[in-house]
Amino acid sequence: MAGLELRNLRKSYGEVEVIKGVDLSVEDGEFVVFVGPSGCGKSTLLRMIAGLEDISDGELLIGGRLVNEVEPRDRGIAMVFQSYALYPHMSVYDNFGFGLMLAKTPKAERDRKIREAAKILQMEHLLERKPSQLSGGQRQRVAIGRAIVRQPEVFLFDEPLSNLDAALRVDMRMEIAKLHNDLGATMIYVTHDQVEAMTLADKIVVLDGGVVQQVGAPIELYQRPANLFVAGFIGSPKMNFMTVKVDKVTDETLTVSGKDVVALVLALPGRPVRPGETLTLGVRPHDLLPNRSGAIVGRVGLIERLGSETTVSLELPSGAPLLAVLEGDHLLRRGDSMALSIAPEKALLFDTDGNGLPAPA
Repeated sequence: MAGLELRNLRKSYGEVEVIKGVDLSVEDGEFVVFVGPSGCGKSTLLRMIAGLEDISDGELLIGGRLVNEVEPRDRGIAMVFQSYALYPHMSVYDNFGFGLMLAKTPKAERDRKIREAAKILQMEHLLERKPSQLSGGQRQRVAIGRAIVRQPEVFLFDEPLSNLDAALRVDMRMEIAKLHNDLGATMIYVTHDQVEAMTLADKIVVLDGGVVQQVGAPIELYQRPANLFVAGFIGSPKMNFMTVKVDKVTDETLTVSGKDVVALVLALPGRPVRPGETLTLGVRPHDLLPNRSGAIVGRVGLIERLGSETTVSLELPSGAPLLAVLEGDHLLRRGDSMALSIAPEKALLFDTDGNGLPAPA
């Protein structure tokens, strides 16, 4: 297996630059997920690594070797696409081994690699079936098996689960995580689904507009997002945002308030703030708690009672919406007034440029 190094990688189509200077290190054996909204450049970046898109500028190294001008087949990578791209007239066995046959791999070695891949994917009993006789999840496993038999240095996945239904997506996420654990392989995975990113990744790369917004472990991005974009993208349901002003600053705390927030005392962030400064308060729905003396008060709208939790949509005094996910079952009625509190350490603050204020020193 091998690591990767992206150094100021850029991609332009004419005068339009879509990848704008990406610097990234991927360690050997690491599972890295590129995540972001449609059009952010994540698939383009993956295709540049695969050699399916030319690199306009910068350097790409795989296993310490510069591969900018190296053909895709010689880069030591294998790619699993969104579409299964299986040969319908071939058996699972022949789909697994087609690339090896083209490479003139000896028959005995080809058979060994096919059966090893089938064992890893628990598909030994399906080797004689045609793709039309398989479920969607089984077809995706064939596509993954076709990559495994090549024994690549790096696996690339381009939204491989987007064609599956919700239940199958959960099952396949578990299978891909197990595959990574079993193979110890370097994997780069593209998705727009932040739940997939959070559950699979050792490291997440958040992209927007061809620019890397933040790189880090899933829990790091969840707890300390670098900016408003990352804060709003990572986490489900998405974070609530409210405009506040700094009322008071002491040696250890600051007090903020706004149209939708009564005086809220928080720990002093890791950079100076001044009274009168406008900030954005970020609050995750799961961190809100019912509290009659809470600093956030709204009127109950939509209520979703799911048994283990209750999701409540509130209208704040400014007219802005707020979403709260409360543990357990709560008997609420539309139109009720509801007050909520948040633990100070769970609240996040962002400046007027959208950058996250550092954690308390």
